[in-house]
Amino acid sequence: MDNINILLTETPLSTGACEAFVGGPDAGGTVVFIGTVRNKTQDKAVVRLEFEAYAPMAIAEMQKIAETARANFSVLKIAIHHRTGVLDIGDIPVVIAVSAAHRKAAFEACQYCIDTLKQTVPIWKKEIFEDGETWVAAHP
Repeated sequence: MDNINILLTETPLSTGACEAFVGGPDAGGTVVFIGTVRNKTQDKAVVRLEFEAYAPMAIAEMQKIAETARANFSVLKIAIHHRTGVLDIGDIPVVIAVSAAHRKAAFEACQYCIDTLKQTVPIWKKEIFEDGETWVAAHP
């Protein structure tokens, strides 16, 4: 689809590419969510994160999320990009950009996309600490 852009990659994500994709003269509002690797989880120092995905299903599910958001929130364009592999503190594992004629639709659709992605897309996150590691439940 010309108004949906889905990417699952091991290479660094570009917030600018997502913004450029959703931009246009008919967009009165653009919302961009940028997820970053933080240095703590529940007061425990994080060294890095590792993301794994079942790519065919993950891409299909991200496409479905974008299509549902477009239908339910009257948005113009959506980009959902997610990174896999080893990510350090400050790296970006996910970018979601949404444009709409009005800001409310863009905000609602963006929140729907990130919340649903975390619940339904087969991407798994492992948190690496100085004293061990743990797989994290996908729910927000």
